[in-house]
Amino acid sequence: MAIIVTGASGLLGTALTRALRAEGREVVALVRREPRGPGEAFWQPRDGTVDRAALEGAEAVVHLAGAPVAERRWSEAYKRELVGSRVQGTRVLVGALRELSRPPTVLVSASGVDFYGDTGDAIVDESTPKGRGFLSDLCEQWEGEARRAAEWGVRTAQLRTGLVLSGEGGALGRMLPLFRMGLGAPLGTGKQFWSWIAVDDWVGATLHILKNQDVEGPVNLTSPTPVTNEEFTRTLGKALRKGTMPMPVPAFALSVGLGEFAREGLLSGHRVLPAKLLDSGYRFAHTRLDEALSAVL
Repeated sequence: MAIIVTGASGLLGTALTRALRAEGREVVALVRREPRGPGEAFWQPRDGTVDRAALEGAEAVVHLAGAPVAERRWSEAYKRELVGSRVQGTRVLVGALRELSRPPTVLVSASGVDFYGDTGDAIVDESTPKGRGFLSDLCEQWEGEARRAAEWGVRTAQLRTGLVLSGEGGALGRMLPLFRMGLGAPLGTGKQFWSWIAVDDWVGATLHILKNQDVEGPVNLTSPTPVTNEEFTRTLGKALRKGTMPMPVPAFALSVGLGEFAREGLLSGHRVLPAKLLDSGYRFAHTRLDEALSAVL
């Protein structure tokens, strides 16, 4: 039976698909262009089109599709795109699953630690309530659409992912050019916590969730050792054998340059622990930031 993956061409989708196929699993990617072979099927969430034949009898669905949060400054139009690509896309996918005579046994859907809002230095886990802000509201709507699949017996899990460390792109990839020139610096006060996870642990945790029938609902995909932005900056500089700037980037400069995204995506803090993963027996490959950076770089 196939595992269906949306967002399969993205950083996480590519890594997950590679790992699944290495295990000998059949993977079918939902794509928004003409499929190029049996490993792809068409969907277009904007008009509600999904190849239901490809979904019929699938073992699982991993839903990772969504417009990138840090791709550009948040205009009102782009915020609508961020919401639509996640909320509408999930609604269309879950609606198609409901019409199947043989639906998958599990739906794993992306979300983010931004669900919790800015929590300062407070330690949070999956029992912590929703926070405030655009990204928190977005995660709540996104997860709500995915949870609808549980109404007819599909186990659902929402992946509240932190900062993913990968040498192939993503947030770390955007940081590397400056840090490699020795221009990395703390952001704002630098005291805000960043919850991170190495890409191989993200993949390992997702595979663990797919295989473990007792894991459902929101699941934090973060290492058990979050660090402050200041410590992250210092550790990344050392990993690259480069110094960092002695003065932080002022919060007001980030806000002027990046607007709302700076306040919610860079200057807010999330000290998130992966309680459900640890309780279910998942063992992290990387719990120290310096080791994780060495591995991915």
